[in-house]
Amino acid sequence: MADISSPDTTPPADSWSGGQHRPRNQFWRWMLAVVIVLILLGAAGVGAVLLQRSDSPLVAPSPSATTSAPSCPDASVHVAAAPDIAPVIQEAARKLAPAGAVCGPVAVTAEEPAAVAAAAKQPDVWIPSSSAWLKMATKAYATKGDPIAYSPVLIAGPSPIASQFIKDGKTSWAALTAGAASHQLPVSMADPQKNTVGLLSVYAEHVAMARTTPDAGIAQLQALTLRSRLEDAAADPARKLAQLTTETSVSDAAYQAGIFPLTEQQLGAYQHTRHPVSLTGAPPVDGLVEADYPFLTVKKAGSKTTLINKLRAAITKASITKAGFRTEPLEGALPLPDKIDDLAGPARQWVQYRTLNFQTLLLIDTSGSMNLPIKDKAGHTTTKAALLRQSGAIAAQLFGEDTSLGLWLFGTPTNNSPAHQEVIPLGPLASPLGDNGKTRRDVLAAAMGQYKAVTNAGTPLFQSVLDGETAMREASKPGTVTLVIVLTDGDDGESKYAMSQATFLKKLAAQRDPRRPVPIIGVGYGPTADMKALNAMAQATGGQAIAATNPADLASAMAQAFLAAHLQQQ
Repeated sequence: MADISSPDTTPPADSWSGGQHRPRNQFWRWMLAVVIVLILLGAAGVGAVLLQRSDSPLVAPSPSATTSAPSCPDASVHVAAAPDIAPVIQEAARKLAPAGAVCGPVAVTAEEPAAVAAAAKQPDVWIPSSSAWLKMATKAYATKGDPIAYSPVLIAGPSPIASQFIKDGKTSWAALTAGAASHQLPVSMADPQKNTVGLLSVYAEHVAMARTTPDAGIAQLQALTLRSRLEDAAADPARKLAQLTTETSVSDAAYQAGIFPLTEQQLGAYQHTRHPVSLTGAPPVDGLVEADYPFLTVKKAGSKTTLINKLRAAITKASITKAGFRTEPLEGALPLPDKIDDLAGPARQWVQYRTLNFQTLLLIDTSGSMNLPIKDKAGHTTTKAALLRQSGAIAAQLFGEDTSLGLWLFGTPTNNSPAHQEVIPLGPLASPLGDNGKTRRDVLAAAMGQYKAVTNAGTPLFQSVLDGETAMREASKPGTVTLVIVLTDGDDGESKYAMSQATFLKKLAAQRDPRRPVPIIGVGYGPTADMKALNAMAQATGGQAIAATNPADLASAMAQAFLAAHLQQQ
């Protein structure tokens, strides 16, 4: 059994190593076959591994405790409790009812914290599954003592393949992200705006990625890489576990399991039900978070105060541990941030991301000014070109498998140079490019990593955008978002293709086709970028302009451009 009371802070090495590369579906079906064989053979010792402690045995709530609470409209105190702990609160409320009575003075309803936080009407008592929801509630509540229960968030998956993402009883968000990015790990997560596990997991993922780099923008890109690879971005762990317990086909259940975060209590309850697939969970040591269950009351309880106090006293530590929760906080768990936007911001971005079929042309400036020295986030001297190589290689992992992508570089080292050159022809990222078997994504990552600016090259920005918009409009398809992302650090000029902004906008308007829109997302890189021109072309095409005035903020700008691309309307 793994013990997470004092976790090692070193994330496990690369998880889910699987020899030669396999396509995503083929790999998972191969792993699925392993799961099925091991389950059918009754592999010795394979079971749901729980993170137990001698003071808190993990057992499922009793059947009586899991039944729905009766409707009691005459109750004096109304309680809204998170669904996972509601049975415990219902049991405590029954202690306050007259002997043999169905309804008592306290009525307990199981409600998701997100719904209660947004509701206009307040319950008298609210027990959400995280204090984070108190920060986002529309109404004010008073906290009554310490939280009544705790349950750390684990990353879980089918036991026979647990060794692929769990090492020495521990795992990490970094390992999860790497496995998902390499298509070897089928990962699902809950909606962070609706579910506690999802909210805490997204927060922990961002913290974990921030620990890998001093550049906040790069950390954001890495976190978004996991989001872009999710099999299901609204996978409520409770619903997922319930589906697994009702599956009659081992293969279907194993396929649906995948890898997903859940609480220790949820995994414990699942173990004590009939289940065709055994699950193993482990704590992510690079971002350990836990659900806590605060006992919150309305600010002015008045005459209800005595009854509320009796309910609080009726919730015993024995009942908490019996239901699989902890009664003390976990040492080493991340504290919730003081600023609400540190929680709500990443959650909002996560939810706004949309998995779309889209075609993207990347237009990247290679003019000589990209070689000018600047300071990076750590204060080291580098160049804009070097930062682009670093950020671009990471950004290459962000686009989904259904993306078709092309790469043009624009710049004129001589008077006779073309305005731009095609480095990667437009096509599906996952498809092979050339005879060496490398995918277009691999070629893109290599091209970004080898990017070089040309000294004294001119900047045919406008002509390159016009040509790129035309090419993408001709390649547009019904039901697919088609767009151009242009990155430049200067303005149009110093080439035979130079033109005024007015002339450019006139040409852009003349060649546009409302039936085949091609939004332009412009990223201005550094203080000399022509943001006026980028804003104008974005506005004319329904796109967006993003300024990275400080070149060290390039990664953050690229993350914004990536999100903007996924927010385009079909």
